Amino acid sequence: MAEVLLFHHVHGLTAGVLEFAEELRRAGHTVHVPDLYEGRVFDDFEESVAHAQKIGFDVLTERGRAAAEGLPGELVYAGFSLGVLPAQSLAQTRPGARGALLFHACVPVSEFGGAWPKGVPVQVHGMDADELFVEEGDLDAARALVAEAEDAELFLYPGDRHLFADPGLPTYDAEATALLTERVLGFLAGIR
Repeated sequence: MAEVLLFHHVHGLTAGVLEFAEELRRAGHTVHVPDLYEGRVFDDFEESVAHAQKIGFDVLTERGRAAAEGLPGELVYAGFSLGVLPAQSLAQTRPGARGALLFHACVPVSEFGGAWPKGVPVQVHGMDADELFVEEGDLDAARALVAEAEDAELFLYPGDRHLFADPGLPTYDAEATALLTERVLGFLAGIR
């Protein structure tokens, strides 16, 4: 079974993120879910974005790196949207990474030092008409990552919702989330 470090999205450590972690645990995986917002959770998307900007994306990425300290190096790093920043950074730079799961976002590999590490499988999940994913460059970054990495998959779901995998948010899509979860569990089952 895999050990996963899962980072929350811009709304904070919501019940939906915790529910996803529990689903992975029920499948036998160990899942760590740090709180990058130190207890703050937001219902409003704009307010949550303002909070993240106030903290700073570099600070949030560093908080993610700090959350990994004391944990084994052999982790699968996963993140929802904002949480992709620390997840992808750690997958690319921390020795021993076993895999990466990037939900609703993807950053150009060059942001974290160049090439995707050999032997680190990755999945990227997003909706094909999500403005944040498509128009802000995440889809392009995901396609470039898939072209470069030896074991990478990009899954596009029909729809225009960002954060579609959190059942507590109005953007939730049950059908897409069920397929995402099935693919994630298959990915984790293959981690050695």
